[in-house]
Amino acid sequence: MTMPALLFEEPVPTNHISIMVNEVVNALAPVDEGLYVDATVGGGGHSEAILTACPGARVIAFDRDEEALITSSERLASYSRRIEFVHASFERIAEELSARNITAVDGMMADLGISTPQLDTAERGMSFRHAGPIDMRMNRHDDETALELISRLDQDELANVIYEYGEERASRRIARCIKQALERGELHSTVDLRRAVVRAVGPRRVGGVDPATRTFQALRIAVNDEMGQLDTLLATAATIIKEDGVLAVLSFHSLEDRRVKRSLLNRSLWQRLSSKPVTPTEEERAGNPRSRSAKLRIARRIASEAFVEEEVDIESDADWLPGPESER
Repeated sequence: MTMPALLFEEPVPTNHISIMVNEVVNALAPVDEGLYVDATVGGGGHSEAILTACPGARVIAFDRDEEALITSSERLASYSRRIEFVHASFERIAEELSARNITAVDGMMADLGISTPQLDTAERGMSFRHAGPIDMRMNRHDDETALELISRLDQDELANVIYEYGEERASRRIARCIKQALERGELHSTVDLRRAVVRAVGPRRVGGVDPATRTFQALRIAVNDEMGQLDTLLATAATIIKEDGVLAVLSFHSLEDRRVKRSLLNRSLWQRLSSKPVTPTEEERAGNPRSRSAKLRIARRIASEAFVEEEVDIESDADWLPGPESER
């Protein structure tokens, strides 16, 4: 039986719009014969901008989502001589580059947000906007779905995941209601999962954010080991980006941004190119609501013996939205 889609007040884009494209390209400043890694090619917007900005630049484009690779390879077919697509997660980037006898690159970028097609395709189970399986895997060949994760964890473990990765204060009540729904055979779709969360915390939106947002974010992060993968990416960047090369990372919630910021504070490796993260313009925010929570951090790889004196900024996470999956 097909379940009806959940309807929300504000429409969302149906096509993925890459965020802060100009800012990313200006940071990387691609040059002829330069080699750049797009660690999350997605729809191909950032890679296309790099290739367009410099006719002699080359890109190796990675993504753990095969469907994203198909989409981006079709979009960028005219650049086929200067771009290579690789199906791999962050933890395999160094291995894949080594297999191609690449020991260093001129720059790397990563867009850590989930894409519009991932959110809006019900079968991916990323969103509570439409009824779909409780899946949430970025790579559909991975073993464990979100429903299987929920089944495997006990109630306390599930609550810990929701609290740690969703920063959800009601994690205990939510975990209890989710487990109860599972035991009663009432947990089959993303709609059921949202219903269990609402049973725990009520339907009221806080700051315009749906009450299930943080729980969905937490489960997706856990299923895809997103924090572990990000740590691996940041470590890889430090070893493969050439001296004077640039790392640009777009993050969408405080868990990601704190990790990126902490890594780039290592002044024996990185010179931050701005003391605070770059954020979208008002025009971009208005045209693409999912850009509202984006933060771009940029740093230049420096020689190990170099030391750059900089003022360390103290930032608050209070202005953060829960992420692009906050289905407003």
